[in-house]
Amino acid sequence: MTRVLGIDVGGTKVAIGVSTADGPTLSAHVRLDTGPDTLARALAAARALDGAPTAVGFSTCGVIRDGVVRLAPNVPGWEGLELPRLLQEAYGATPVSIDNDVNAAAAAELRWGALRGVSTGVYLNLGTGLAAALVVDGRVVPGAHGAAGEIGYLQVTPGEPAFADGRVPLEERVAGGALAARGTALLGRPVTAAELLSGGHARELVDEALRTLAMSVANLCVVLDPERLVVGGGMMGAAELILPRLTAEVGRAVPFPPEVRPARFADDAPLLGALALARAAVA
Repeated sequence: MTRVLGIDVGGTKVAIGVSTADGPTLSAHVRLDTGPDTLARALAAARALDGAPTAVGFSTCGVIRDGVVRLAPNVPGWEGLELPRLLQEAYGATPVSIDNDVNAAAAAELRWGALRGVSTGVYLNLGTGLAAALVVDGRVVPGAHGAAGEIGYLQVTPGEPAFADGRVPLEERVAGGALAARGTALLGRPVTAAELLSGGHARELVDEALRTLAMSVANLCVVLDPERLVVGGGMMGAAELILPRLTAEVGRAVPFPPEVRPARFADDAPLLGALALARAAVA
């Protein structure tokens, strides 16, 4: 069986894995912290893990546009990086497939998970940040600029500060990082999104965030008319709270409501997505 290599660069960590079978399994893996020289350290670790893969899949925070990484301020030196060129130089004739982390996670769900067999669908990632991947004809749609599904930039209130003002309106209200920051300010002590979602703290804040999220997701489903909505990401530790709210609002607001399912892959979804990208490159 051919060996493929997956590399996932996130805001705080780099995950690298090798797979020898067409499935969501790793035969070897390693993790690094992000920081200075992230790419150089990641490529060195990848070479040590497998120096001659059949194909490489690369999952990255941010969006690839005009050959450089955009919308990725959380990794030092990543914004503006010429990632496609650097990977081509590193791997030569070996096929390399690159996508953002949410699209990659959707690719894993399409190949092996909850989106398998779905023609039109949505993968929603609820984590420190907020984004979606849009699936049409069984493929993730990149959009004209590689930024399809960047729903964190949706406005909640007409005319509010938005992308041009350096803001991410929806993400700043409902994502895990935003919930933690808002909860900390409200309670006067450090608190995580997981603590807030577990109940008993800042219930009005959590309720408002879930209402806003559910409305925005329902609007997205009205636009795309998906057959299935798959929800993943770190916030799904509170799936029993989140999924019923999403299901109810989608059922109320969408003319033809999609089935709502949790993602199959809770851990290492972008890394498994990188492996899915590599498998597709082999095919």
